[in-house]
Amino acid sequence: MTQTTQIGVPQVLPEDWDRALAVVAHPDDLEFGASSAIARWTGQGKDVVELLVTKGEAGIESMAPEECAPLRMAEQRASAEAVGVATVEFLDFPDGTLEYGLELRAALAAAIRRHRPEVVVSINFREHFAGGGGFNHADHRVLGPALLDAVRDAANRWVFREQFEEGLQPWTGVRFVAFGGSPRSTHYVELSEGDLAAGVASLAAHEVYLANLSGFDQEAFLPRAAAEAGEWAGVPLATGFEVFEV
Repeated sequence: MTQTTQIGVPQVLPEDWDRALAVVAHPDDLEFGASSAIARWTGQGKDVVELLVTKGEAGIESMAPEECAPLRMAEQRASAEAVGVATVEFLDFPDGTLEYGLELRAALAAAIRRHRPEVVVSINFREHFAGGGGFNHADHRVLGPALLDAVRDAANRWVFREQFEEGLQPWTGVRFVAFGGSPRSTHYVELSEGDLAAGVASLAAHEVYLANLSGFDQEAFLPRAAAEAGEWAGVPLATGFEVFEV
Protein backbone atom coordinates (compact mmCIF):
# COMPACT_ATOMS: atom_id res chain seq x y z
CA MET A 1 0.00 0.00 0.00
CA THR A 2 1.31 3.45 -0.83
CA GLN A 3 0.29 6.89 0.32
CA THR A 4 -1.61 8.41 -2.57
CA THR A 5 -0.52 12.03 -2.53
CA GLN A 6 2.13 14.21 -1.00
CA ILE A 7 1.34 15.23 2.57
CA GLY A 8 -0.27 18.66 2.71
CA VAL A 9 -1.52 18.73 -0.89
CA PRO A 10 -5.31 18.47 -0.54
CA GLN A 11 -7.08 16.13 -2.94
CA VAL A 12 -10.78 15.36 -3.13
CA LEU A 13 -11.50 11.94 -1.66
CA PRO A 14 -13.04 9.78 -4.41
CA GLU A 15 -16.74 9.04 -4.00
CA ASP A 16 -17.36 6.73 -6.97
CA TRP A 17 -18.07 3.74 -4.74
CA ASP A 18 -21.11 2.22 -3.02
CA ARG A 19 -20.02 0.31 0.12
CA ALA A 20 -17.80 1.31 3.04
CA LEU A 21 -16.79 -0.37 6.28
CA ALA A 22 -15.90 2.04 9.10
CA VAL A 23 -13.64 0.36 11.65
CA VAL A 24 -12.56 1.99 14.92
CA ALA A 25 -11.47 0.90 18.37
CA HIS A 26 -14.09 2.60 20.53
CA PRO A 27 -17.57 4.10 20.59
CA ASP A 28 -17.12 7.87 19.95
CA ASP A 29 -14.00 7.50 17.74
CA LEU A 30 -15.78 8.11 14.43
CA GLU A 31 -17.70 11.04 15.84
CA PHE A 32 -14.70 13.35 16.13
CA GLY A 33 -14.91 14.24 12.42
CA ALA A 34 -15.39 11.17 10.24
CA SER A 35 -19.09 10.80 11.04
CA SER A 36 -19.85 14.08 9.24
CA ALA A 37 -18.40 12.53 6.07
CA ILE A 38 -20.42 9.39 6.73
CA ALA A 39 -23.57 11.54 6.86
CA ARG A 40 -22.67 12.90 3.43
CA TRP A 41 -22.14 9.40 2.05
CA THR A 42 -25.32 7.87 3.42
CA GLY A 43 -27.14 10.91 2.03
CA GLN A 44 -25.80 9.91 -1.38
CA GLY A 45 -27.30 6.44 -0.93
CA LYS A 46 -24.04 4.69 -0.05
CA ASP A 47 -24.09 1.74 2.35
CA VAL A 48 -21.87 2.27 5.42
CA VAL A 49 -21.42 -0.33 8.17
CA GLU A 50 -19.73 0.55 11.47
CA LEU A 51 -17.49 -2.00 13.21
CA LEU A 52 -16.28 -1.33 16.76
CA VAL A 53 -13.34 -3.46 17.84
CA THR A 54 -14.06 -2.95 21.56
CA LYS A 55 -17.18 -2.00 23.48
CA GLY A 56 -15.55 1.01 25.11
CA GLU A 57 -15.93 -0.52 28.55
CA ALA A 58 -12.83 1.16 29.99
CA GLY A 59 -13.74 4.62 28.78
CA ILE A 60 -15.58 6.13 31.75
CA GLU A 61 -13.62 6.45 34.98
CA SER A 62 -16.68 6.53 37.23
CA MET A 63 -18.38 3.47 35.72
CA ALA A 64 -17.41 -0.20 36.04
CA PRO A 65 -16.71 -1.93 32.71
CA GLU A 66 -19.65 -4.34 32.98
CA GLU A 67 -21.99 -1.38 33.42
CA CYS A 68 -20.20 0.85 30.94
CA ALA A 69 -20.14 -1.47 27.91
CA PRO A 70 -23.92 -1.73 27.33
CA LEU A 71 -24.30 2.02 27.76
CA ARG A 72 -21.56 2.86 25.29
CA MET A 73 -22.86 0.35 22.77
CA ALA A 74 -26.31 1.95 22.98
CA GLU A 75 -24.81 5.43 22.55
CA GLN A 76 -22.90 4.24 19.48
CA ARG A 77 -26.05 2.84 17.88
CA ALA A 78 -27.84 6.16 18.47
CA SER A 79 -24.83 8.01 17.08
CA ALA A 80 -24.81 5.85 13.95
CA GLU A 81 -28.52 6.42 13.42
CA ALA A 82 -27.91 10.19 13.45
CA VAL A 83 -25.71 9.85 10.34
CA GLY A 84 -27.84 7.28 8.52
CA VAL A 85 -25.96 4.09 9.45
CA ALA A 86 -28.25 1.13 10.11
CA THR A 87 -25.72 -1.60 10.91
CA VAL A 88 -23.36 -1.38 13.89
CA GLU A 89 -21.31 -4.41 14.94
CA PHE A 90 -19.03 -4.98 17.92
CA LEU A 91 -16.09 -7.31 18.33
CA ASP A 92 -15.05 -8.33 21.83
CA PHE A 93 -11.46 -7.19 22.16
CA PRO A 94 -10.52 -5.58 25.50
CA ASP A 95 -10.76 -1.80 25.64
CA GLY A 96 -7.44 -0.14 26.44
CA THR A 97 -5.22 -3.16 25.86
CA LEU A 98 -5.50 -3.94 22.14
CA GLU A 99 -2.46 -5.82 20.87
CA TYR A 100 -1.22 -6.07 17.32
CA GLY A 101 -1.26 -9.71 16.26
CA LEU A 102 -2.85 -12.48 14.26
CA GLU A 103 -6.01 -12.62 16.37
CA LEU A 104 -6.83 -8.98 15.63
CA ARG A 105 -5.83 -9.23 11.97
CA ALA A 106 -7.96 -12.37 11.51
CA ALA A 107 -11.04 -10.74 13.07
CA LEU A 108 -10.66 -7.66 10.87
CA ALA A 109 -10.02 -9.72 7.74
CA ALA A 110 -13.15 -11.77 8.48
CA ALA A 111 -15.23 -8.59 8.76
CA ILE A 112 -13.83 -7.31 5.46
CA ARG A 113 -14.55 -10.63 3.75
CA ARG A 114 -18.06 -10.63 5.18
CA HIS A 115 -19.04 -7.05 4.29
CA ARG A 116 -16.99 -6.77 1.06
CA PRO A 117 -16.45 -2.99 1.17
CA GLU A 118 -14.92 -0.91 -1.58
CA VAL A 119 -13.62 1.60 0.97
CA VAL A 120 -12.45 1.16 4.56
CA VAL A 121 -12.62 4.15 6.93
CA SER A 122 -10.97 4.57 10.32
CA ILE A 123 -9.34 7.25 12.45
CA ASN A 124 -5.80 8.46 12.94
CA PHE A 125 -3.21 5.95 14.12
CA ARG A 126 -0.26 8.37 14.18
CA GLU A 127 1.30 9.45 17.48
CA HIS A 128 -0.60 12.74 17.47
CA PHE A 129 -3.81 14.05 15.93
CA ALA A 130 -4.07 16.91 13.46
CA GLY A 131 -3.77 20.12 15.41
CA GLY A 132 -1.55 18.60 18.09
CA GLY A 133 -2.77 17.48 21.48
CA GLY A 134 -1.55 14.64 23.64
CA PHE A 135 -0.10 11.28 22.65
CA ASN A 136 -2.63 9.20 20.70
CA HIS A 137 -4.45 6.34 22.46
CA ALA A 138 -2.62 3.01 22.39
CA ASP A 139 -5.65 1.24 20.87
CA HIS A 140 -5.72 3.70 17.96
CA ARG A 141 -2.00 3.26 17.31
CA VAL A 142 -2.40 -0.53 17.29
CA LEU A 143 -5.56 -0.68 15.19
CA GLY A 144 -4.37 1.35 12.20
CA PRO A 145 -1.49 -0.91 11.12
CA ALA A 146 -3.53 -4.03 11.91
CA LEU A 147 -6.36 -2.75 9.74
CA LEU A 148 -4.07 -1.98 6.81
CA ASP A 149 -2.58 -5.45 7.08
CA ALA A 150 -6.04 -7.04 7.39
CA VAL A 151 -7.13 -5.47 4.11
CA ARG A 152 -4.26 -7.28 2.44
CA ASP A 153 -4.98 -10.45 4.44
CA ALA A 154 -8.62 -10.42 3.34
CA ALA A 155 -7.53 -10.42 -0.29
CA ASN A 156 -5.08 -13.32 0.06
CA ARG A 157 -6.70 -16.73 -0.30
CA TRP A 158 -3.76 -18.38 1.48
CA VAL A 159 -4.14 -16.32 4.66
CA PHE A 160 -6.71 -17.28 7.33
CA ARG A 161 -7.95 -20.15 5.15
CA GLU A 162 -10.07 -21.49 8.00
CA GLN A 163 -12.48 -18.63 7.29
CA PHE A 164 -13.45 -20.32 4.02
CA GLU A 165 -15.18 -23.01 6.06
CA GLU A 166 -17.41 -20.24 7.45
CA GLY A 167 -18.33 -19.22 3.91
CA LEU A 168 -15.99 -16.21 3.84
CA GLN A 169 -14.19 -15.88 0.51
CA PRO A 170 -11.22 -13.63 -0.29
CA TRP A 171 -12.14 -10.03 -1.01
CA THR A 172 -9.90 -7.99 -3.31
CA GLY A 173 -12.34 -5.12 -3.80
CA VAL A 174 -11.04 -2.60 -1.23
CA ARG A 175 -9.73 0.38 -3.21
CA PHE A 176 -8.37 2.51 -0.39
CA VAL A 177 -8.27 2.98 3.38
CA ALA A 178 -8.97 6.47 4.77
CA PHE A 179 -7.96 7.60 8.27
CA GLY A 180 -9.70 10.68 9.65
CA GLY A 181 -8.04 13.24 11.92
CA SER A 182 -4.51 12.44 10.77
CA PRO A 183 -1.73 15.05 10.94
CA ARG A 184 -0.71 13.67 7.54
CA SER A 185 -4.03 14.18 5.79
CA THR A 186 -3.85 13.88 2.02
CA HIS A 187 -7.53 14.09 1.02
CA TYR A 188 -10.66 15.90 2.08
CA VAL A 189 -14.40 15.48 1.97
CA GLU A 190 -16.35 18.70 1.54
CA LEU A 191 -19.20 18.99 4.03
CA SER A 192 -22.51 20.78 3.78
CA GLU A 193 -24.02 22.49 6.80
CA GLY A 194 -26.41 19.53 7.02
CA ASP A 195 -23.55 17.01 7.03
CA LEU A 196 -21.86 18.91 9.82
CA ALA A 197 -25.11 19.18 11.81
CA ALA A 198 -25.58 15.41 11.53
CA GLY A 199 -22.01 14.91 12.70
CA VAL A 200 -22.61 17.20 15.69
CA ALA A 201 -25.74 15.20 16.53
CA SER A 202 -23.82 11.93 16.26
CA LEU A 203 -21.21 13.20 18.72
CA ALA A 204 -23.90 14.49 21.09
CA ALA A 205 -25.42 10.99 21.18
CA HIS A 206 -22.47 9.97 23.38
CA GLU A 207 -24.15 11.87 26.19
CA VAL A 208 -22.87 10.01 29.24
CA TYR A 209 -19.37 9.64 27.85
CA LEU A 210 -19.11 13.36 27.05
CA ALA A 211 -20.50 14.31 30.46
CA ASN A 212 -17.47 12.61 31.97
CA LEU A 213 -14.95 14.57 29.90
CA SER A 214 -13.63 17.62 31.63
CA GLY A 215 -13.04 20.85 29.73
CA PHE A 216 -14.29 19.62 26.36
CA ASP A 217 -16.55 21.98 24.40
CA GLN A 218 -18.49 19.50 22.27
CA GLU A 219 -20.67 22.16 20.61
CA ALA A 220 -17.71 24.12 19.27
CA PHE A 221 -15.29 21.30 18.47
CA LEU A 222 -16.66 19.94 15.19
CA PRO A 223 -17.65 23.29 13.61
CA ARG A 224 -14.19 24.66 14.41
CA ALA A 225 -12.43 21.57 13.06
CA ALA A 226 -14.56 21.59 9.89
CA ALA A 227 -13.75 25.25 9.26
CA GLU A 228 -10.02 24.65 9.77
CA ALA A 229 -10.02 21.65 7.44
CA GLY A 230 -12.01 23.69 4.93
CA GLU A 231 -9.39 26.41 4.99
CA TRP A 232 -6.71 23.80 4.20
CA ALA A 233 -8.86 22.26 1.44
CA GLY A 234 -10.05 25.56 -0.06
CA VAL A 235 -13.75 24.98 0.68
CA PRO A 236 -16.05 26.33 3.41
CA LEU A 237 -16.29 23.11 5.47
CA ALA A 238 -14.41 19.84 5.22
CA THR A 239 -12.93 16.91 7.07
CA GLY A 240 -9.53 15.47 6.23
CA PHE A 241 -8.29 11.90 5.70
CA GLU A 242 -4.93 10.24 5.27
CA VAL A 243 -5.52 7.86 2.38
CA PHE A 244 -3.68 4.67 1.48
CA GLU A 245 -4.34 3.00 -1.85
CA VAL A 246 -4.58 -0.77 -1.98
